Amino acid sequence: MAGADLAWRSAMELAGLIRDKQASPVEVTDAVLARIAALNPRINAFCTVAEEEARDAALAAEVAVLSGEPLPPLHGVPVSVKDLIFTRRIRTTGGSRLFADHDPEEDAVSVERLRAAGAVIVGKTTTPEFGHKGMTDSPLCGVTRNPWNLEMTPGGSSGGAAAAVAAGLAPLALGTDGGGSIRLPASFCGVYGLKPSFGRVPSGPGFPGWETFSHTGPMTRTVRDAALMLDALAGPDDRDRHSLPADPGGSFLAACDAGIAGLSVAWSPDLGRARVDPEVAELCERAAVQLESLGCHVEVVMPTWDDPEEIFRVMAAAETFAAWGDRLADASRDLDRTLVALLRFGRTVTAEQYLTAARRRRELWGEAQRFLARFDLLITPTMPVPAFAAAGLPPKQINGREISPLGWLPFTFPFNLTGQPAATVPAGFTAAGLPVGLQIVGRRHADRTVLAASAAFEAAAPWSHHRPGPDLRPPRGCG
Repeated sequence: MAGADLAWRSAMELAGLIRDKQASPVEVTDAVLARIAALNPRINAFCTVAEEEARDAALAAEVAVLSGEPLPPLHGVPVSVKDLIFTRRIRTTGGSRLFADHDPEEDAVSVERLRAAGAVIVGKTTTPEFGHKGMTDSPLCGVTRNPWNLEMTPGGSSGGAAAAVAAGLAPLALGTDGGGSIRLPASFCGVYGLKPSFGRVPSGPGFPGWETFSHTGPMTRTVRDAALMLDALAGPDDRDRHSLPADPGGSFLAACDAGIAGLSVAWSPDLGRARVDPEVAELCERAAVQLESLGCHVEVVMPTWDDPEEIFRVMAAAETFAAWGDRLADASRDLDRTLVALLRFGRTVTAEQYLTAARRRRELWGEAQRFLARFDLLITPTMPVPAFAAAGLPPKQINGREISPLGWLPFTFPFNLTGQPAATVPAGFTAAGLPVGLQIVGRRHADRTVLAASAAFEAAAPWSHHRPGPDLRPPRGCG
């Protein structure tokens, strides 16, 4: 089977081919590594390619196939891991010069579980320093680019992961989401991204910071690949005091077949306050209509909860300073200047301000819970704009009007504050050929409903056949 064909197969297809001995783990891994070698110099999706480790793991997987051993669900399937997530004896830098030569002695729980499920780790994907912003560039690893247009950012902070999936550099990627860091780049790169319920996938061991915001989850080209990956990742672990018990509903993959007829869906084009690019608004409106055609009852809504931006800004800055503030005085020249600015702001946050923000966060949860008591799902645009220049800054205006500092990602961070499951599905392309995503938010712990809705939308409006040009040149049109 041709290497290029293998590189674009879904994880479920690859696992089946390997199980049926129609493809070997070695040839699958070789195909992906060859594609990484050819394309990564232009995209910079990977900061570390674990070529030797991947080939060793693939060879061991091949021996298991040939010896007739029982095979786990992801046996021989390539996966990338975001460089914030610890990988035993594979360099993990967090995108920081402070950890340029850091080789962890243990895996994060999520990585441990992927290995146990048979996945082959092919490398570490780029992230901004300690995942602190929504673009992927760092003093250590440089600028990561969007496969759909190399002049544009893939978003962040799981930007390398999204770019890798979009460019066919492994069907599975493990990312983290502290304020949109899975959903934002998945939207910009035209792939599927799932932020599971907070605690669904145990976190750590790893870098400190953002303990109550960050979710670990899958980024893939298909919904079922994400569900298959979540089945391997989910479940309690005593090393993470926030980890959830096993979902009593059973397999997340099975949830993709549940259907969504009869569900009550709230559609909010702006959450009552966001500025949205007209092209994005139109594409997401069409996606909302598509969901209604699948048997849902879709109602246009305007949530009344207070703007949570100040809550997030205060708590995120304070927690970042608590984690890295001791490095500020001696190492500020080694740090990303935007991280330095965040640390300096975090240093000014008083205990009273932090506790006030924490109280307001609890109030926000109560308001969101009451709102979703009427609905099974909430849908919004994932991002209010398509991808912008990789070498630039986030927009300060949208649709001709000034926005607040977080006004360019108003739909994502609120659901890190509440911890609800949320996913982004590709909803179409702008006239310039840039992907746009629709966000699907579930009730507390309703990951299965989010997956069911995502799978139903994918079946009605498939996207995985859309691929960036083979040479990854900036596109002339949407194609």
